[in-house]
Amino acid sequence: MIRTVTPNPALDLTYRLERLRIGEVHRAQDVTETPGGKGINVARVLASLGHEVHCCGFLGGSTGEHLEHLLSRTPVHQDWTLVAGETRRTVTVVDEAGATLINEPGPPVSRRDWERLTRTVQARTGAGDVVVISGSAPPGTGADDLPALVRALVEADARVIADTSGPALLDVAAAGPAVLKPNHLELQAATGIDDPVAGAQDLLARGAGAVLVSRGADGVLLVTPEGAWQARTEPIKGGNPTGAGDAAVAALAAALASGAEGAGLADHLPDVVALSAAAVLMPTAGAVDADFYARMRPSIRTEPFHAAS
Repeated sequence: MIRTVTPNPALDLTYRLERLRIGEVHRAQDVTETPGGKGINVARVLASLGHEVHCCGFLGGSTGEHLEHLLSRTPVHQDWTLVAGETRRTVTVVDEAGATLINEPGPPVSRRDWERLTRTVQARTGAGDVVVISGSAPPGTGADDLPALVRALVEADARVIADTSGPALLDVAAAGPAVLKPNHLELQAATGIDDPVAGAQDLLARGAGAVLVSRGADGVLLVTPEGAWQARTEPIKGGNPTGAGDAAVAALAAALASGAEGAGLADHLPDVVALSAAAVLMPTAGAVDADFYARMRPSIRTEPFHAAS
């Protein structure tokens, strides 16, 4: 079983324009409305690949109800923790230059809300299940709320993937997740270490089982106690990169669900890279170009990574 936790889901609004000009009035060429938030995007990608996946997290207000309705049209199962306040919206403007994002903060939550969410997820998670915790935390979240959720799941023998940033990255590492997935800037900001291997090793020393670092055009870097590996592909021009990281996490979750762990995840880096690239070709996050993924996957190779001396 794979479960995703989205602490701060969103109703995603995507506007496509020919060109965004600051200070001017625009007429959108196309408007799409999708259930969003990083954990939801991960779940939608997994479901499109045929995996059974359940979504958890905080949901509130009429926006939350609308998000739940939109997600009910997909194969993703839902099990939300209801809170006061209104689920946030995010706006993505896609034009010839790329994607511009505007993110609302989300509804405030309390320690009691986090305790309810933790009890719900823990009660529904069995030993060996994969749980992805992904995305920002809503206002009111305490420093130990997210690490406490990770600890509870690790104690239940679940395999946890956490995609977070800031000081929480260090605290979550100490809670013992199977994989952490920062990008290279998040890793540098949290650890204060420029070298990505050394930064990842800092997270391993704190308690993480493995670290996958997304590095943009340089592909991905997997660091475990046994070594470091990388995989990459040619950059894709244009497209919408907002869902690429979530697709990478989906590939990681599928790998863990298949029994891979630690250094064994290196064999799955081509899936991570190909699925991430296939997401860039789609207009909205949470979707992948399945044909492109199938064509690209065999061409990607995993190589040992040797840091520059």
